[in-house]
Order: sequence, then C-alpha cells, then structure tokens
Amino acid sequence: MKIAVNTRLLLKDKLEGIGVFANESLKRMVAAHPEHEFYFIFDRNYDERFVFADNVKPVMTFPPTRHPYLWYIYFEYSIPYVLRKLNPDLFLSPDGWLSLRADVPQVAVIHDLNFEHQTDFLKPTYQKYYVKYFPRFARKAARLATVSEFSRRDIHKLYGIPEDRIDVVYNGSSEQFAPLSAEGRAAVREKVSHGCDYFLFVSAIHKRKNLANILRAFDSFKEHADSGMKFLVVGERAGMQDDVAAVLDGMRHAADVRFLGHLSTPDLAAAMASATALVYASFFEGFGIPILEAFAAETAVITSNVTSMPEVAGDAALLVDPASVEQIADAMRAIAADPQLRDGLIARGREQRKRFSWDLTAERLWNCVEAAL
Repeated sequence: MKIAVNTRLLLKDKLEGIGVFANESLKRMVAAHPEHEFYFIFDRNYDERFVFADNVKPVMTFPPTRHPYLWYIYFEYSIPYVLRKLNPDLFLSPDGWLSLRADVPQVAVIHDLNFEHQTDFLKPTYQKYYVKYFPRFARKAARLATVSEFSRRDIHKLYGIPEDRIDVVYNGSSEQFAPLSAEGRAAVREKVSHGCDYFLFVSAIHKRKNLANILRAFDSFKEHADSGMKFLVVGERAGMQDDVAAVLDGMRHAADVRFLGHLSTPDLAAAMASATALVYASFFEGFGIPILEAFAAETAVITSNVTSMPEVAGDAALLVDPASVEQIADAMRAIAADPQLRDGLIARGREQRKRFSWDLTAERLWNCVEAAL
C-alpha cells in the first residue's frame, strides 16, 4: 500500500504541539509497517532525520505554508498535483488540512476546534480560513481522528460527523521526561532560577493559553506568600501578545518572571522535573501534552477544569477555572505550602500517565487508516 502523508509541520528544532504528534506517531507507524510505502510531503527543505525508515520517500513541493493564501494554494493545487503523480491509496494529514480537489481517500487528524468557540484566539485572516475550510475538510475525510473524547464530541456536535467515523487516538509524552534526583533538581534550579523554587509555564504564547491570567495569579500569590518562588515561561517573549505585555508591565513582582525561550527537549524535561508545579490553565485544549510530560517528570500539575484537560488529568491535578485569577492563585498557594498535596498528586500522576503513550497513538492512528480503506 502507498500512503502519502502531509509532513509540513516536521520542522527542525521547531516541533510544537501538532508537530510533536506528527513526529512521534509517524516514526512509530512507518517502523511498524515496513511492508507499506510512505511518501512524506514537505513544503520546504526537510531534515533527513524526519525520513524515519527505508520505506519513507521524501517529496518536496511548494509554496511554504506560512499564510492562509499560501495554505489554499498548497492544499488545493500543489497537493493534488503531487497526489496525481504518486497515485497513493490514501492521503493522511496529521494537522487536519485536506485537499478538497483531490480524489484519493483522505484521513485528517483534527486536534481541536478552538477557533469555533473563541473568535479572538487567532489572527482574523487565520480565523476566517479555519471557520470556512475545516468543516469542509471534516466532511471530505473518509475518516477522522482526534486526540480526546472531548474533541470527538465537539466535532460531532459542531460539524455533524457521526461519532463512529471519528477515532480517538490520544497523545503521549516523550520518554525523555523523567524524574530527577534531589541533587539533579538543585543543579537545574541553580541554572534556570538562581537556585529558587519555581512554577513553570510551557507553551507557545497564544491568547488561549491564558498566560495573562496566570501571571496575574502569580502576582497575587507573591503578595500573600513569604516566598522566593519564581515563575518561568518556556516560550518566546517575542511572540507575546498585548494582553500579556500589559500584565507584565503592571506586575509588582515582574522581576520574578523569567522567559526561557524555546528549550530543547532534554532541557525542557530537566526544567519540568525541577519545578514545584506546572501551571497549565488554558482556556481551551484538544489535549494538553505538557500535562502528561509533567506526570512523567513527577511534577505536580495545576490545570483547567474545561474542555479536554480534566479528561487528560483525571484526579492527578488541581483543576481551576481558567477565568478565575484567584482560583489559580489559590492552587499555587496550596501546592507551594503543602508537600503532602504535591506528593499525592505526583503519585496519582504515575497511574494516570499509564493510559497514554506514543506507541498507543501510532497503533490507533494506523487502525484509523485501515478503517478508512
């Protein structure tokens, strides 16, 4: 069987969210099925490390998909042209985009529909494109996959796709996330926070990630706690939106906030394992991989009580209303003050993380491909 795959988000040193999903699931899938040919379609020069096995053949086309107009050209003209040349049995798209002009069976992984719920999470041109085309992609697909039961119900409700045509494949976490010894954690803290304990935020800095409210909560925490606690942000400060910048400018304890920028996976794993807690109080998530990464690193988690996050966290995190600064601040106070609470959350996290792995993701995604055919 010949399977063409949209691999435009396999970007060297820039894997985030869906790119991580594509990387982890595809490298396992192609290794598990050497009897099939996989054609990885890139929209720019690719790194050879993404050609995972001998049964993977890279194909490069254009234009690089950096803007909605280019998305349209790429998926409605470039991709159909490539698919006509390759004549595959199926086109698999791990990021949800499909080609409305292509005739081959197609499978899309739609991770979430955040753009349908909040119109100000994306740039207006991006928002218009998503709202216009993703319902069409969903209807075009021979079968869909998604990463949580929450997202399956949401796709069914908003787009009318029968739930039995949507497979839940979940996400996993990298094996590089693991606990550190007390000495190892102390060494990391010396490196990243001048030896102080810290809360950790891990994400691209988009409005739906709720960093503005989280920073407000940290300022409140500092006001009511005699603590040297710091707040570390793994994410590029250059990508910060106006709401976060305004909060930083008005914080009394802005000096205790540090932006680390993008970290390699080993450095991120070390920072995660050395944190007092991960604070991941997003407004909307289709899954929330950092929750699993924190469980694997044996770090306590504060996350939101909305969308998919309770499904992923189970009983192993403190759940808060992401719109409530005081609930987030109270959770910070509780975790900072109570080692027994942290230990209990970490113990439950060890059990919860057993439900998820990239091996299971790859297996479930392959089952979705087979069902589509």
